[in-house]
Amino acid sequence: MTSWLMGTAIFLIHVSGLLSAVLALMSSRTSQGAIAWIISLATFPYLALPAYWIFGRPRFYGYVSARGERDTVLRRVLARYRSLIDPFLAGNSHGDLRAVEQLALMPMTGGNAAELLIDGDATFESLFAGIDAAEDYVLVQFFIVRDDALGLRLKHHLQKAAGRGVRVYFLYDEIGSRKLKEGYLRDLCEADIEVSAFHSSRGWRHRFQLNFRNHRKILVVDGREGWLGGFNVGVEYLGQDPRHGRWRDTHLKLTGPSVLGLQEAFWEDWHWATGEVLNLGWVPQGACDNGRNVVVVPSGPADRQETASLLVQHAIHSAEHRLWVTSPYFVPDHSVLDALRLAAMRGVDVRIMMPERPDHLLVFLSAFAFLPDMLQAGIKVYRYQPGFLHQKVMLIDDRAASVGTVNLDNRSFRLNFEITAFVPDARFAAEVEAMLESDFAVCRRVDYEELQQRALWRKLVSRAAYLLSPIQ
Repeated sequence: MTSWLMGTAIFLIHVSGLLSAVLALMSSRTSQGAIAWIISLATFPYLALPAYWIFGRPRFYGYVSARGERDTVLRRVLARYRSLIDPFLAGNSHGDLRAVEQLALMPMTGGNAAELLIDGDATFESLFAGIDAAEDYVLVQFFIVRDDALGLRLKHHLQKAAGRGVRVYFLYDEIGSRKLKEGYLRDLCEADIEVSAFHSSRGWRHRFQLNFRNHRKILVVDGREGWLGGFNVGVEYLGQDPRHGRWRDTHLKLTGPSVLGLQEAFWEDWHWATGEVLNLGWVPQGACDNGRNVVVVPSGPADRQETASLLVQHAIHSAEHRLWVTSPYFVPDHSVLDALRLAAMRGVDVRIMMPERPDHLLVFLSAFAFLPDMLQAGIKVYRYQPGFLHQKVMLIDDRAASVGTVNLDNRSFRLNFEITAFVPDARFAAEVEAMLESDFAVCRRVDYEELQQRALWRKLVSRAAYLLSPIQ
């Protein structure tokens, strides 16, 4: 009897492995990922099967279904206010900008102010000043929040805001903030602050979706001011962690109608996490007559298409003479790599800025697998020297730039909820150019001979790490 049960169990496991392999064939995010999963599931399902259902699911199905439900709720609310945005629409968008609007599923608006915030002190002073000036509500969302000196400062400002009657909503990713202590959250709740984890594995049907993350960093005050960018909440982001040293990052403060794009992204995430429909202000407020055009681009694994990857590819293809990209985790897929090489071949000044010091070893090693081909195509690769580079910025010619949370890797393209501000404005592009010029001045340029002289075992390890990147 025991042997019969064991044989039946083995048979069912192998059948489940084969069925999952078919699912991987039909739905995996990349061809490399499909091949890796199919071979693993067919040959050794005992370990591959649970791994696939935790890490291999191609879309955030719970959020997809919830989005269908909230289209009848949230969209009905937004429909009341859509006409109010009409005076602020940028209008006359040429093909390049229309494509960005289509990816964003949000309109491009004018009359915005966009302020670059370079490094931690400037960023958090701006964030805290915004919270202190709030009159109606504050929306706070971070991937990582730590219960350290900086986290305590954030808590203090949020508690003060709630104490004067401001509604405060605090959303965090439970995996990114897994070390956040219960006492921190309890203190927020006791101050009448609404607190929720993102709940990527909410409900029994979605409890295995552990590989998805909400990587967004958003702060919105009264629907009129908003912040986004690379910073999380922890003292290392102020350069106070000796392991990382100086922390180089960039945030962006938006004022004007584009802030409603940030607000809408938070609104959707809060609705998924709690089921609540927040009562927020949706009347756009222009920042200045001669403001900048901005479109906010949310992206994530619930999208019908790979929004973040397509946005990056669009920027590469539209560049005519310059494309500068900074990313701490640079492991792009073949479509992005091919687009970068083609841009360099047609004479575009393609520069990639990466950290010198590793933060995630697998990602760091993966880059060495494809850097030689990039260098041979004419792409210039720079390693940031003073500390850890964490900013996610793109500069396209002299006409546009973006700041956001998207890294150039599989996780940001396909597994994380991310957000980017795309600013097609020559004045803003000039500010980003000056900022990046200062960064390039303290970088080391990588040459082809340096990579070729690496030991054979290092090349093999790098190649293996790169092959694993699609299933991270």
